[in-house]
Amino acid sequence: MKYDKKTAKAHSRATMKGIWAAALMPFKDDLSVDEDGFRRNVDHWIGDLKIDGFFITGKQGEFFSMSLDERKRSFELAVDACAGRAQTIMSCSDQNMDVVIELAKHAEKVGADYIVVHAPVLHFFKAQDETLLNYYRTIADKVDIGIALWSHPDSGYLMSPQLCSQLADIENVVAIKYSVPRPMYKDLTRLAGDRILVSTASEEEWLDNIVELGWQLYLCSSPPYLIQTKNDTRMRQYTDLAFAGDIDKARAVRDSLDPVRAALKDTRPAEKPHSHQKYWQDLLGQTGGRVRPPLLELTEEEKRATRVAFEACGLKIAD
Repeated sequence: MKYDKKTAKAHSRATMKGIWAAALMPFKDDLSVDEDGFRRNVDHWIGDLKIDGFFITGKQGEFFSMSLDERKRSFELAVDACAGRAQTIMSCSDQNMDVVIELAKHAEKVGADYIVVHAPVLHFFKAQDETLLNYYRTIADKVDIGIALWSHPDSGYLMSPQLCSQLADIENVVAIKYSVPRPMYKDLTRLAGDRILVSTASEEEWLDNIVELGWQLYLCSSPPYLIQTKNDTRMRQYTDLAFAGDIDKARAVRDSLDPVRAALKDTRPAEKPHSHQKYWQDLLGQTGGRVRPPLLELTEEEKRATRVAFEACGLKIAD
């Protein structure tokens, strides 16, 4: 690591910036990890799309289908594939605390920049704040690496802005992916924006959050590599325009992507986000690959509808 526990917050504020994407993990027909395909994707994402960082083996990466050894290997693969050209944040989320800590220590050992740990599912919870404070304090006490929190509805609850503000006082808690309604993340930015980098996964809200809330970090989802191509980097363009203060131009570029967003969302079957996004990757010339059970593959009719929308959405595809 390029920092220690005491300097984790300062280091993250200086370097944890720009567009970070949640990586889908490609699987071969035999459902093994397609390491070569992943490397090709990373080369494209960094070299052509100028993505700044990658969220590895999160929900998009199907961590729930991977063994502990596979998750560790994916950390090593991502660090090696990025080769210092982009940063990494490794998802160490798990219901078992020992697994979380083991993954966190491995991420630290292999040279990851940060880790992310989502709020766990809590059974029989009524007043969970004390449990969550203890949960994150225990993890942070075991490692020096910077930790990003992650609160989302899949946990069965949302951490309040007030609780997140308390968690922001932990020495090596540096960021949060706050998948909550906008009023909640606005409150947290007001309460703790000087102690923790607040972000959310909504690409549609990213520009407004730069302009209105002063955010520096998009953490993170798959649109950075699904709505852009080598010849069409409009998300990168509007982000850079916004950071430079040219807001009107940024809005015009952002709004021009509406047909792409609609094509991607309107053709996505409710229970098949992973297979749909991987098929979209295939259409883009990236390596998408299979999903692992119990996730569902697209039907031929769903592929046809997606392909038609993709071809009409206006993305400029490489020659």
